[in-house]
Formats: sequence, structure tokens, C-alpha cells
Amino acid sequence: MSDSSTEDKFMSWLREESAKRELHPLLERSFVPVQGASAQPSNGPVLRIMQWNILAQALSMGDDNFVCCPEKALNWENRKLHLVEEILCCRPHILCLEEVDNFSFFQESLMNFGYMGIFYPKPNSPCMNVENNTGPDGCAVLYSTKHLILSESNSIVLQDESGLDTNQVSVICKFQLKGDNSKETVPEFCVAVTHLKAKIGFDKLRFQQGKHLLKYLDKYSTIPLFICGDFNAEPTEAVYDLFQKSKFGLVSVYTHLSNEGKEPPYTTWKIRGEFGENKESCKTIDYIWHTKKGINVKSVLAFPSGEAIGENRLPSMTYPSDHLSLACDFELV
Repeated sequence: MSDSSTEDKFMSWLREESAKRELHPLLERSFVPVQGASAQPSNGPVLRIMQWNILAQALSMGDDNFVCCPEKALNWENRKLHLVEEILCCRPHILCLEEVDNFSFFQESLMNFGYMGIFYPKPNSPCMNVENNTGPDGCAVLYSTKHLILSESNSIVLQDESGLDTNQVSVICKFQLKGDNSKETVPEFCVAVTHLKAKIGFDKLRFQQGKHLLKYLDKYSTIPLFICGDFNAEPTEAVYDLFQKSKFGLVSVYTHLSNEGKEPPYTTWKIRGEFGENKESCKTIDYIWHTKKGINVKSVLAFPSGEAIGENRLPSMTYPSDHLSLACDFELV
């Protein structure tokens, strides 16, 4: 990535522009160590992975959408400042995004900081039905070219029980660490990002989409693996159980914070208009899954409190999406 002075100057510019546009400062967040992290010394480079449904711009508008959010906060020229600031505050080595309907903006904005990326759109994105849209939404992976080599990438459309293509996709990337060329083996690992079908009543389809993705990932079963995404499924749903009990030995990153292995109370918290009434939704549906073998998680990005988020929830003048970003520091072992 670029040197820290360049990043600091750009961050200052972002905050100055946000202030000029009368946006409030971005929600403050920090990394916290996971259970037992202090007893696990770092033997190799510590990397950071970030997962975020950034809220497609085309899907942020509409009379029934985010009725408690000021229109100014949903304006793209304002919202994009907080989106980039949240990413650069985290400074991930790997960035997994969903609901990306303006990939060129992120590619161009982050290119100066050493990122390259891959984008794969949904076959039939709902964004295309919105007037003045910027294109279809989909999933993306961006990565630090200073630290990582992309050795392989694949993009797939997830299938249902009958083997038919659905409208959800996944991007799968295999990376190698840049480092000492004198070593006999170069550490490598796989990262997949996905966004499963939304809405109540589609739990069986989400299960089949997850099943198809896990089957596809069989080819990466010998190396450490991350699966990131908006699953649109709470921990009580079958697709969560499918991943938790898969042959990969997957663990959800944020369960490391709990002695009981529980997920956080929310990763998304929003208020939407529905049939003339405001409906509040607070739940956990976003995850970073990782294999137990080969990955040592050191810390995670803490979630803000309900008080910090505010009574109007997300998105807001202090945060640009209805989903909170997830992130963790890890080392390959």
C-alpha cells in the first residue's frame, strides 16, 4: 500500500470533505483481542480481512427505504466519503464486499493505496430496475498487492437444489503471501465472498446456495480458507448449521469473543417503512467463517453499541450502510 503519510493526508481530506457536507464524524470502532489471543505468539505476518455489505446505492433510495435516515446521508456524493473512510480506517489486506453497484469507484479510489480487485455481478440485479442506476450489484474482492499475490480467481453463480442458476454469486480467490523467496514453500490461502438470497421464506434456497458453494470449495480443502458474506440468515437457520458442521471445520470469527461461542447480537440494524408503518430489524446475518486448521485469529473489529448507533439506526449521518463491517486480524500457522 502507499506510505502512511499519503494515507493520513487522504484521510484528513475525507474528513474535511465530510465536514463541509455537514456529515457527522464516522462511528469510532477499535480492534479487541479474541479469547486466548495473548497466549498465542505471532510466528508469521499478521494479515487483516474485512467483510462488508456496503448497501447498493440504487437500493438505498425509495419512499419505504430507511425512513429514519436523512436524505443527505443517502446521497452518493456524501455516502461514498464515509464508505472509503471506513475501509481505510480498517486498512485491510483483503476486502470482501457485497451490494457493490459502483465497482469502478472503489477500484479507482483504492488503487492509489495498492489495491486491485475482482467484481462479479448478479445475473439479474434489482439495481437495474432503478432509474439512474450505476449498473448491477454484485460481490467483489480487493486485495493489497504489496502483501499478496493473486494466484487464482473464479466467479460462480450459485445453484439451487435442481442445479439451476440462481441470482446470487460468489467470488473465490487464492492468494500467496509475498515474502522470502528463499523458502521452499510460500504460504497460500483461499478467500470466498458471497451474498445469499434475502427475505423471509427463502431459507431452503439459502441452504442450497450454501451447499453449492461448499461443494465448489472442495478443491481448496487442503489450504486455509475464509468464507465471507451477507448470508441473510441468522444463527438459528439451517445454512448456518451447514457451515458450522461442514467438513472444513469452519468457525465464525466473532464467536471467538464469547466463552459460549455465541454470535454478536447484531451485524445489521435498520428501520424501514412497511405498509405505512416503521419496522425495526436488528439481527446477525453477516459472517467471516474460517477453517480451524491453518488460521490463528488474533483480534476482531468491535461493534458499536446501540447508543453509539443512535435511535434512528443505520444507515445514518455517522455510518453509510445498513450493515456494519466485520474484520479480523489473523496469521497463517
